[in-house]
Amino acid sequence: MGLVNKIKENQKIKSFTYWLIVPKNQARPRRWVKWFLNPFYHKKGRGATICRQTRMDVLPWSTFELGADSTIEDFTTVNNGVGAVKIGDRTRIGLGNTLIGPVTIGDDVRLAQNIVLSGLNHNYEDVSKPIHAQGVSTAPIVVEDETWIGANTVVVAGVTIGKHSIVAGGSVVTKDVPPYSVVVGNPARVVKTYNPNSGEWERVIKKNLVAV
Repeated sequence: MGLVNKIKENQKIKSFTYWLIVPKNQARPRRWVKWFLNPFYHKKGRGATICRQTRMDVLPWSTFELGADSTIEDFTTVNNGVGAVKIGDRTRIGLGNTLIGPVTIGDDVRLAQNIVLSGLNHNYEDVSKPIHAQGVSTAPIVVEDETWIGANTVVVAGVTIGKHSIVAGGSVVTKDVPPYSVVVGNPARVVKTYNPNSGEWERVIKKNLVAV
């Protein structure tokens, strides 16, 4: 039996190991994890930048990847505690964003300011327990290549935003966005799509998002 399996199967050792990595009731790992463990587990591409005041709550047991020539701006929080966070090449994560895995962001994506992408939800069904004691569920968020997401947008767990789409500022995206679409509102709905036959972005009247 390997060391990792031994830790997982012994609750006392598992709890102690977790305490060594993350202080009690905290999400941010200890500094020694950031300095000595994460560099061996996580991938940062050539020319990638993580600004100094970014909060990196990234842990060694889950994936974090930042592609070549990509940037994570100040005051953003990245958390991979319950799911991987993967960011492609030439992508910019703007000021004050929150990324909670599982989240995958493609190449050449632009996220503006104060955007929340959270692949995590808290379980709540058991009314005999506080919500925080019931664990969590996850569903992956995927933002495909060349997408632009406007400021103050929320993208909920399980949503895929298709390639080269635009999400207007202040939107709440609760369902999948087809590729080459413009969406707006709460809940977000498609208002324009690209027609390859005409080569034009054409307006769509009152078309709600549907899963794709």
